[in-house]
Amino acid sequence: MTVMTSNFDRMGAVVTGGSRGLGRALGEALAAAGARVVLVARDRGPLEEAVAAIRARGGEAHGVPADVGDLDAAFAIAGQAAALIGPVDLLINNASTLGPTPLRLLLDTDCEDLSRALAVNLVGPFRLTKAIAGSMVMRGRGTIVNISSDASVEAYQRWGAYGASKAALDHLTRTWAAELGGTGVRALAIDPGEMNTVMHAQAIPDADPAALADPRRVAAQILAWLAASAQAPSGTRAVVRAGGVEPRGASS
Repeated sequence: MTVMTSNFDRMGAVVTGGSRGLGRALGEALAAAGARVVLVARDRGPLEEAVAAIRARGGEAHGVPADVGDLDAAFAIAGQAAALIGPVDLLINNASTLGPTPLRLLLDTDCEDLSRALAVNLVGPFRLTKAIAGSMVMRGRGTIVNISSDASVEAYQRWGAYGASKAALDHLTRTWAAELGGTGVRALAIDPGEMNTVMHAQAIPDADPAALADPRRVAAQILAWLAASAQAPSGTRAVVRAGGVEPRGASS
């Protein structure tokens, strides 16, 4: 799938969870389209590998080792990103945690594990968006993308902590959209579907990788949709399907 490179050329983009899976694929696709990319991830080794791979192909990428679930991470990430690539035009909150695996029933879920899921999947994106969106508003442009999940709309056994955090993230996206209306800044949620990633393997070890989407294909679909739908209503929740990205609704 071809991405409209002119839409991302010289754009400043921050992608969390950027050392592997969808986050790395998004970073690679953005850099290939001309964006100046900052990847954020907890593990320094895989992060450096992801950055090196992008640079080897001629793209611009920088790594910021950080855990978005940490209380003080957001403003440090925002500050480093601004120093490395200038104004951030695109923020993709992709970093997520399942919690302990094998996944547990809610009755067996420790309160601390629920708190950790909320810290990474919900509060972290809130803090980072808060740290970056203000400058977007000042410039009158910007896009915030929160990576969602079908677990946010379907109640799956043993996915309670993760699903609750993603459902809250969807609502947070709609609220950002409502409050940022008229500023030129959009907030979108995208469910990427089931992908062949380490996280999916941890959650469902017996899944057939051949039946799962390649994160690189999903990343290309997401960027193609973002490029072609610049006027998509803020608050839209979209779902990635084999045939493309399907918008499912927006805040009014």
